Amino acid sequence: MKFPEPEKCPRRSTGCIMEPNDTYKEYLQSFASKLAKFASIRTSDFVVIYSDWRVENTGFGYAIIKLPFFGLAKIAHRSHPLGRKNSMKSRGPKFGSMLVFATAMIAFGSFAFAQTSPLMQPITVYAQPKASPTPLVQRTGSVGSTDPNGIPVAPSTIKTSNPVLAETPIPGYSGVLVESLAGNVVVENLANVTFNPASNVKIATSYAVLKTFGPAYRFPTNVWTDGNLDASTGTLTGNIYVSGRDPVFGYEQAIEIAHELNRLGIRNVQGDLIVTDNFAMNYSMSVTRSADVLFATLDNSRRSVAAVRDWTNFVANSGRVGYYSGMPSVTFTGKVYVQPMPSTLNLLFSHESAQMRDIVKAMMCFSNNFLSDRLGDMIGGPYAVARIVQQDTGATPTEFYIQTSSGLGINRVTPAAMMKLLRVFRADLARNRMTFLDIMPVAGLDDGTLEGRFANDYSRGSVVGKTGTLGQTDGGVSALAGEINTRDGRFLFVIFNQRGRVNGFRAFQNNYISLIQGEFGGPVSLGYAPISLDARLAKTRISYPTARVVGN
Repeated sequence: MKFPEPEKCPRRSTGCIMEPNDTYKEYLQSFASKLAKFASIRTSDFVVIYSDWRVENTGFGYAIIKLPFFGLAKIAHRSHPLGRKNSMKSRGPKFGSMLVFATAMIAFGSFAFAQTSPLMQPITVYAQPKASPTPLVQRTGSVGSTDPNGIPVAPSTIKTSNPVLAETPIPGYSGVLVESLAGNVVVENLANVTFNPASNVKIATSYAVLKTFGPAYRFPTNVWTDGNLDASTGTLTGNIYVSGRDPVFGYEQAIEIAHELNRLGIRNVQGDLIVTDNFAMNYSMSVTRSADVLFATLDNSRRSVAAVRDWTNFVANSGRVGYYSGMPSVTFTGKVYVQPMPSTLNLLFSHESAQMRDIVKAMMCFSNNFLSDRLGDMIGGPYAVARIVQQDTGATPTEFYIQTSSGLGINRVTPAAMMKLLRVFRADLARNRMTFLDIMPVAGLDDGTLEGRFANDYSRGSVVGKTGTLGQTDGGVSALAGEINTRDGRFLFVIFNQRGRVNGFRAFQNNYISLIQGEFGGPVSLGYAPISLDARLAKTRISYPTARVVGN
């Protein structure tokens, strides 16, 4: 599209001041190169002084002019003003020579315009389209530039109807997508290009796990025996067996089991402790180590200081202070082993974990990789997680591909695919009368990765989301995705930053989200009342074969 005909440059007027941009420089350089063949001037002289030249409708066409002289180049018109930095006097004799030469060419000019001289070929200049009522402003970043945090700004295409966001550079190799709840795009950049989402993969794992098990699911840890109890001495003759795969089983749960054994009258075991090979404790990958820690924690004489501290904290957060009395303890005369369970055992009771929704909340707040991988393995691993997401969101394997359930290593997801997941996840939570507040950290209010971000009085509680960090993989990765609230409504967002410094990326994310909120009236609290993660995970309970339940 050509520039429109100038309306404020009448015939032989003083013209309009020309805007200095790369397009004009390019054509002026071309003209100066040709002009240099006829005069003893440097081509750079003409380009340096171009800002004091004007564009005038001469009757021959639009000419570059310094009144009362004009040169012989036809060029398009822009009406924006330009500051006049250089005076004619400062140009020196060489510039004067050029103007004399241009004056001498006036007579030749009227003839030349009627000819097909190479100097007089029309120069066509293309402009960006004029803005429509609802434009998508497209901005291309410059190679080699950096953002205020020192991170290189790669060539990028920003599409937005907001001029402020259009002019805000996005650092590194980054994908951004922000949409209203109605699906209107606020801003996007490389939304269909794959990036490493880092721990944003945990959003997918959380969705798949909650969909498979349900938000109210509790992990059972079953306690069995093959022995007989002498109630008069509190001695069980036989073995105690423990089976279960509770991913958050820790010191406090072990002591809770000791407490329940004491309530059944068992204080001494004339036998061994047998643990199955799917058991884990304190986020340990080693079942042998987990079995050893369980064995020591059940016995108060062997119990660590850390275990006692966790138990005291658990009792305070459980809401059942009066229910627990003294310090529970069970001693064994034998040892601890990791073995399969026999089929002829009696179930004493089951320890049930906190609900899945609270376990997911804890995992997301602290971005616990062990917990995420463990949960993912329970539904078939990262391949199963990916398949569930692909089927429910319509994303293809090229848009959503993961190798781990935690986000470690090489994973590839487009911002558009993550946005689809956020929408599907949000709708699924709503069917269970839940929101992202129930399973993701709320910035400035929840402990964990967002504890110190968006934490001022102005922004606290207005952002809920999941972080992602990989310091070395893919040249440095930082991600943030979730939901924000503003005076003009709520928005979903995905930011994948790659190939740069993590701290710089985080600073960009903080500023960018705050900028978006500012463009829509400012941040507004999501109305979240924080509950400590310790209190959430303390909502365990004990169930018995007779269907009797004790606890929360």
